Amino acid sequence: MGGLGRRGWTRRRWIILPVMLALVGMGFFWLLFFQNRDTGASYLPEHDYAKLLLTRYDNEAILPVPVSPLLDPRKVNLGYQLFHDKTLSHDKSVACVSCHDLSQGGTTHTAYSTGIHQQIGTVNAPTVFNSGLNFRYFWDGRAATLENQVDGPLQNPIEMGATWPEVVRRLRQRQDMVKQFDELYGDITPEAIRQAIATFERSLNTPDSRFDQYLRGDMTAISANEREGYQLFKKYGCVSCHQGANLGGNFYEKLGIAADYFSHKKTLSPSDYGRFNVTHIEENKFEFKVPGLRNVALTAPYLHDGSAATLPDVIRIMARYQLGITMPEHDVQRIDQFLRTLTGQYQGRPL
Repeated sequence: MGGLGRRGWTRRRWIILPVMLALVGMGFFWLLFFQNRDTGASYLPEHDYAKLLLTRYDNEAILPVPVSPLLDPRKVNLGYQLFHDKTLSHDKSVACVSCHDLSQGGTTHTAYSTGIHQQIGTVNAPTVFNSGLNFRYFWDGRAATLENQVDGPLQNPIEMGATWPEVVRRLRQRQDMVKQFDELYGDITPEAIRQAIATFERSLNTPDSRFDQYLRGDMTAISANEREGYQLFKKYGCVSCHQGANLGGNFYEKLGIAADYFSHKKTLSPSDYGRFNVTHIEENKFEFKVPGLRNVALTAPYLHDGSAATLPDVIRIMARYQLGITMPEHDVQRIDQFLRTLTGQYQGRPL
């Protein structure tokens, strides 16, 4: 879960948190109006978003998930087809949905996903739901946009193992694809494919969780135990890393602030170094993009290495390695109950 708090940084946390609250609002505005742009797309009326942004939610650090932008449905449909299309992989055995199953919370329930030739990946696949709310992509943040992110799995030799000329050639041999791309983008090109897939992914917001209903004023939407879990989530400082509409996904944090998370490993894998693999800056070792916690009850196992099998497991891990404490089991269970209220709805249907 990227970091539930910061032992030894208590004073800094409470200095940072008010600043974070202000930045969350500005960042949320930027995400809605700029980061998630789709050429030719229309969006919800400005006053609707403005109303959402101006709602204070009692100064909460968490905001409700916004409904998906009103993207061009033809582009969303084309992106959906490509997302499910195995011909985008070299041996035609794997599609985007193979690792990001929409019926399983937008991921798979394995520590690592399986690519072409039954090869096993090196990091736990994050959910694709609400991905348009993230500020960067991949655990190490190496992709700046959803469009950029498409290149990674498509060309990775142990994931889809394809090349852009190969994919373009295959799609140009299909009249249904030629017709749709001609109408929407003028031609089948790598950039058009990226845009179509990214447009579909931006449609995957999951608003109206029980916790969102609670934030909007329905005090009966969550139970007393779940409310207690939320208060503990804030008390322990989890909210200092997991805030905003996606409860994360908007900055990096080191895994192992209070104790060495990797000490139990005999050999570190390249993926364990996180952000360092991108920047090659020593202080970025073991830093990862803080994952969003929306729908987290559906996306086990957890962490970049998939080593935490359940929500209580990852809560205990975060308490130990981020806070430097052994969290009372009562508190673990209450926070677990709170996190289960974050499961939203996709296109008006419960996940």
